[in-house]
Amino acid sequence: MSFNQNRRTFIRNTSLVTLSLSLPIEKIQALAAPSTDKVRVGMIGVGLRGQEHVRLMAAREDVTIIAMADPDKTMMATAQNIIAKAGKNKAVEFTNGNHDYKNLLARNDIDAVIIATPWEWHIPQAIDAMSAGKIPGVEVCGAIHLQDCWDVVNKSEQTKIPVMMLENVCYRRDVMAVLNMVRKGMFGELLHLQGGYEHDLRGVKFNDGITPYNSGVEFGAKGYSEAKWRTQHSVDRNGELYPTHGLGPVATMIDINRGNRLTKLSSIATKSRGLHRYIVNHPKGGANHPNAKVQFKLGDIVTTQIQTANGETIVLTHDTSSPRPYNLGFRVQGTNGIWQDTHAGEFNAGMIYFEDKSKPHTWENTEKYMKEHDHPLWKKYEQQAEGAGHGGMDWFVDNAFIECIKRKAPFPLDVYDLATWYAITPLSEKSIAEGGSLQTIPDFTKGQWKNRKPIFCVGQEEY
Repeated sequence: MSFNQNRRTFIRNTSLVTLSLSLPIEKIQALAAPSTDKVRVGMIGVGLRGQEHVRLMAAREDVTIIAMADPDKTMMATAQNIIAKAGKNKAVEFTNGNHDYKNLLARNDIDAVIIATPWEWHIPQAIDAMSAGKIPGVEVCGAIHLQDCWDVVNKSEQTKIPVMMLENVCYRRDVMAVLNMVRKGMFGELLHLQGGYEHDLRGVKFNDGITPYNSGVEFGAKGYSEAKWRTQHSVDRNGELYPTHGLGPVATMIDINRGNRLTKLSSIATKSRGLHRYIVNHPKGGANHPNAKVQFKLGDIVTTQIQTANGETIVLTHDTSSPRPYNLGFRVQGTNGIWQDTHAGEFNAGMIYFEDKSKPHTWENTEKYMKEHDHPLWKKYEQQAEGAGHGGMDWFVDNAFIECIKRKAPFPLDVYDLATWYAITPLSEKSIAEGGSLQTIPDFTKGQWKNRKPIFCVGQEEY
């Protein structure tokens, strides 16, 4: 998928232009807004995922949603209704086709944008945003091409405009409690980590074009919401298509891009069976349905092994076409213990074992450890996050985006994280196509990882 888009070249005359991404934290200058007490936001993409960002932004007194861009007028109307219910002024609409977002970016009354569009648009739109002097917060996915990752890094370095990777699972409550335990040394020296995206999405990838889930076998032009675009990736691509939910949280635990880095990966995939079977067995499908003849390239289960500079290993699993309950499958293994995620993110679920605390060879329930080592951010902001999407973690990632802009602080998940995590997808595709060959993961920091210090949820208890 390629996009021949005209890049806007003007840069706002703000303190952003003076920001150096390579400066130490204490010397970083301003991020954005003319006023530090309110951030003026544009929304690019207001489908089902974007609408949660709209809801959270509309609830804030320190944010004004100036404009929204999305070619789907039905989704736009829903997003406007969310704003109205929050008692805020209607946002300016840009719905005239896929490229009308550029007119949103041309406005001079927007400081930052949240990009929640189909995957292939993320990096082109982030680059356009930076070219227009806007700070992008970019939703999760994997890159279409490896060069995309270099392009977004190079644009950020060129314009001196930072980018935040909006990986919400890094803020999952149990994940942050385990991060707290990791930093207290309870697991000893970390050796091996696992994560993934193990989520039955067959009902999301196919529907009847009217209602969202578990309602049909259509995709593309006849689909609804994600089925309009996401399913085509399963037709065309075979790789770790959605790496950041599994990789992001464990990457923060081993200081990736800040004292450590990913070096190599190898991926393999099973045969593709699940999506075809779903169509054939669905009441609205059957063996004679046109989509039963579609050849899906994506293997049902994709496994990726990753090496790091400091000697840890990571395994990622992508499994979205199998009948299964949701679970991201986290595992954190150190020289002194292990945490195993066994459920869908409930705070007290999972199993844990410490050699110096637990009964030998016996799992413990995580409850007492999660409560004792609950992260300070969750202790402070539990009430504010209540009711937010994905168990509250959406509030934390959006709050970090806004507060870092207001406080002129560096983003905890930055453009180098985005590029590194996104790069897993095209590299895994190449590895699978070459029979599981070993692929080199680029150093997008260009050596800066050796001196950059960890900042994710370090000394950020105030926000």
